[in-house]
Amino acid sequence: MSQKNEPGRKGYSIRIFLAEGSPSGLKFVEKSNWVGLGVVCPRARFSEAKKRKEFDQAGVYLLLGASEASNLPTVYIGEADPIRPRLEKHHAQTDFWTTAFFFISKDSNLNKAHVEHLEHRLLVLAKEANRCELGNSNAGGRPSLSEADQADIETFFDEMLLCFPVLGVSIFEKPEERPLDRILLVFTRRGLVAHGYESDGFVVVKGSQASKIVVGSMQAFAQALRSDLLKKGVLVDAGTSLEFTSDYEFNSPSTAAYVVAGASVNGRDYWRTDGGKSLKQLQEEESK
Repeated sequence: MSQKNEPGRKGYSIRIFLAEGSPSGLKFVEKSNWVGLGVVCPRARFSEAKKRKEFDQAGVYLLLGASEASNLPTVYIGEADPIRPRLEKHHAQTDFWTTAFFFISKDSNLNKAHVEHLEHRLLVLAKEANRCELGNSNAGGRPSLSEADQADIETFFDEMLLCFPVLGVSIFEKPEERPLDRILLVFTRRGLVAHGYESDGFVVVKGSQASKIVVGSMQAFAQALRSDLLKKGVLVDAGTSLEFTSDYEFNSPSTAAYVVAGASVNGRDYWRTDGGKSLKQLQEEESK
């Protein structure tokens, strides 16, 4: 089904500047009517990029990379004033990351307390979303800010969150309450019952069942993802089946179906309305 604009949401512009003329090089991210500036720095470009003035400011950062032990990305979230020395230390001592993302203020208006607040908020959100392996699990304490400063930095935080998905970073995204225009679909197979709905990906809702048995031919990434969700407590043993303890958003209907079924099945065929119409049929009807 096509994605509709959510009620109350407004369009906005994000400008991504390729500072080195290459999609794989240093990038700067700006949002319309916002004082923040995002910097995306591939690890391979760090030694040269760190000479730039943007690395001299206070900011909040995250290091992103793959994990050998998990299907989920590994992330380290931190803050520094200034950014450069901290990232130099990570460049020398931390192995997993391939890309650094950090946000500063174009008017140099962020101080140590501000970036500590941003770090704390990102860590809490990442833990709640359960979509990554955190390199640092301690969210620390939220710094004391005046009411005015807290209002300003929360606005900065909200604007920053809008930039991450555009950059391909989805670790902070939690499923929202199901919009009224989204149809709740059901998955049934060998006694299992699960419910879900289309989002930017596909959300399986709390209380849905998943198979305890995994077919050996199921794709390796889906087996790894099931293991990750069990470790994180998103899936728990419920006797004859596993059960989702919270809503969880997958990248696609088929990935959701793999995890539920413990087998490679086509999600567009298996997710159906109460009347038996498949997701594939719904999508085909909408495209006419």
